[in-house]
Amino acid sequence: MIPIEHILLGSAILIFFSVLSSKITDRFAIPSLLLFLIIGMLAGKEGFGGVAFTNHWAASSIGITALIFIIFTGGLNTHWKTINPILGPGLILSTFGLLFTAVILGFFSVIILNVSPLEGFLLGSVLSSTDAAAVFNIFRSRHIGFKGGLRELLEFESGSNDPMAVFLTVGIIGLMKNNAPLKSLIPVFFMEMGAGFLLGLLFARATIILVKKIRLPYEGLYPTLILAMVALAYSVTNILHGNGFLAVYILGIVLGSHDFLHKKVLLHFYEGIAWLMQIVMFLALGLLVLPSGVFSHILPGLEIAAVLMFVARPLSVFICLLGFNMSIPKKVMVSWVGLRGAAPIVLATFPLLAGVPHAGVIFNIVFFVVLTSILIQGTSVSLVANWLNVSVPVEADRRHPLEFEKTEAIDAMLTDLMIPYNSEVVGKTIYDLSVPDGNLIVLIARGDKYLVPSGATALQGGDVMLVLAKDADYAKLRNIVIKLNAAAT
Repeated sequence: MIPIEHILLGSAILIFFSVLSSKITDRFAIPSLLLFLIIGMLAGKEGFGGVAFTNHWAASSIGITALIFIIFTGGLNTHWKTINPILGPGLILSTFGLLFTAVILGFFSVIILNVSPLEGFLLGSVLSSTDAAAVFNIFRSRHIGFKGGLRELLEFESGSNDPMAVFLTVGIIGLMKNNAPLKSLIPVFFMEMGAGFLLGLLFARATIILVKKIRLPYEGLYPTLILAMVALAYSVTNILHGNGFLAVYILGIVLGSHDFLHKKVLLHFYEGIAWLMQIVMFLALGLLVLPSGVFSHILPGLEIAAVLMFVARPLSVFICLLGFNMSIPKKVMVSWVGLRGAAPIVLATFPLLAGVPHAGVIFNIVFFVVLTSILIQGTSVSLVANWLNVSVPVEADRRHPLEFEKTEAIDAMLTDLMIPYNSEVVGKTIYDLSVPDGNLIVLIARGDKYLVPSGATALQGGDVMLVLAKDADYAKLRNIVIKLNAAAT
């Protein structure tokens, strides 16, 4: 048995070099996810590290766990006001668009690989989803902005289409194992997606109540509480035969659209968690694959990658967006940002675990197609966006609607506001105060000390708040603060 300190040492070295590789990606415009995969492959059995990692169940489990938190973080960073205008096309792309891609790619896979229709459809389903980790990573590392909500559409699609890909992959494997008819998937689809949506809303509501009502003694416990709720949402939903990935995505979107105490801390914490999950997932999948197996399928891999990038994905996008007022350059951009990443590789482990015929071939081809997608599409997103004239400065693209409201107070004044000793707000936190819009509490003077306030800061009688606000907004806050406690008087 390998000593735990050796495992920790190897893991630390791999993660360390993966983190440092992000400097290379920023300088040479190489997607960092590609380097994570390469580092894993170099450390693997056929690489310099010689690590023999052949446990498909462990790799699949690591991948699923990582995807849970990557998808949740994507939802957490998604604001309802930004996705509402693109909700229709986004949902169609993440469901029907994915299905069309799987069918078209499956048809060509049957011809290219000479496999059965179900095996071809299985390969198409595994490769059908755009990968949230890849899309988020490319956009953030390349600082890419798009016109007319394109970025929101692409991020929403990539974050919300994994549930459909999981359903198709698992469903087709079930059909192959049980010789069931294809139409039997229809009621299962509505049951799983409906349960995932409803349970996601239920867990989101429960999480918001917990975060708002429970006053934990330490700020660092709030991210831990949310982590437990994410794991509960996924596992309980799956146990009840719902789609766990959809549940955690709904949970993330609902939380991201609500204001609550320590939200900023949660956003920073889960951004770090998402990066760690991406690194661990790509390293594990890189360790699992054997380069000799992948590159022995170069020709069919290139053919399937070409069909995916230039036929299946564009056809699906143009069909799904027929009823929407979107220009051809934007549709072409949506087609090109069909990045494949870790999600298809994780899904490709499902046939291996189920013992499906040609599972090894499917896994190797999927891995090769993912490498091709990241290398070709991932490195050319900025170039294609500029060529199609759909790019804008990233600052104009990513500003949340609330930020425009805040900038309107640029002509505001800094004003002192003292809290009476018998005010109703004494003992309450700033979060409980429900500060009216347009007010920013910059500083609190308490005796001879100065505090930089947060939502958890409890107010005391005699505190002097330095408030940045317009006169009308300041008056609303002042009326709240000077309201005296009847019991105290």
